[in-house]
This record gives sequence, C-alpha cells and structure tokens, in this order.
Amino acid sequence: MRILTALIFCLLFFPAVNISAAEMKSSLACKGEALKESNKLLAYFRDNDSRIVIDDKVSPLNKITNPGNKLQHFDVLETWGYIYKGKYRMRFIFLPDCTLLGEEILEYTNP
Repeated sequence: MRILTALIFCLLFFPAVNISAAEMKSSLACKGEALKESNKLLAYFRDNDSRIVIDDKVSPLNKITNPGNKLQHFDVLETWGYIYKGKYRMRFIFLPDCTLLGEEILEYTNP
C-alpha cells in the first residue's frame, strides 16, 4: 500500500514541479536593451520608416528553457511598436547578461 501511495504522490507531484518551472517570469534587467533592439528591428522590418514609435512599456513573459541545456533558462521580453496605423508586437530572447539570442516581430492586422 505504501508503494502505491508513493507512486501516486510522485506521479502527481513531479509534473507540477515541471509546470511551475516553465512559468518563471523573466527579469526586466534587459529592459533598456529590449527597447534599443525593438527600434532597430522595426526600422529594419519596415525599411527605416520615419514614423516609428516604440512603446516604453516592456512586459516580461515566461522564461524559456534552453533546448541545449535543460538547466538554463532565457529571459523573454515583449515590446510594442507603431507606424502610422500599423501595430507590431516584438519579442526578444536574452541571456542573463543581456546578450540577444533571438527576436520575433508580428504585425497585428485586421484585413
């Protein structure tokens, strides 16, 4: 009976630990770097349009796990940019020392 109880406990407890590890919030330590990179990314994406406006608000998203080392986590920060009537969401992946690892941009539109 004890073995069955221990097995049930392990099956219920360990998945919960993995879920909570995936839900760690990113640090805002790289906020300035994210704002600088968002301006460069949107300018590149829209051919240096002079009407670019970057929102000063930076949102920390859940950390992601390094696929090459499951013990290491990367910070993910989200910013928004605007050009005339266009709205763009940008996400940046950083190492703890604020080295940029990846970036994505998505135009929000309603065709």
